[in-house]
Amino acid sequence: MALPNAYARYNNSKVLTASPAELTLMLYEGAIKFCNIAIIGIEQHNIQKAHTNIRKVERIIEEFRSTLDRKYAVAEDFDRIYVYLLQRLLEANVKKDKAILEEVNMHLRSMRDNWKEVMRINKENGRG
Repeated sequence: MALPNAYARYNNSKVLTASPAELTLMLYEGAIKFCNIAIIGIEQHNIQKAHTNIRKVERIIEEFRSTLDRKYAVAEDFDRIYVYLLQRLLEANVKKDKAILEEVNMHLRSMRDNWKEVMRINKENGRG
């Protein structure tokens, strides 16, 4: 099974060589992916699958919160968003509520898309 090993090595290499901005983007992508898997878990009535993947999203958001640079005022705005998302994820996990996860995913996609735009602008301006 050389192919799975090659893929794992490629992904590992991608993470190790990524810039902080690219790592942030990867985390947003991961949160969206795990949220989608949790939604599928709920649709399949697979409680463990839903729970496990909701927890993965929560851990990514907790990582975002822990790395906020509080010297910037915008960090407080992001913190409020992250706290809200964590509250919604907790509620979704308790109720196994697909609609709440879809709402969270909408916010995550919006934040990811905004982050991509910031990365694009910084690249154009020679800062990234």
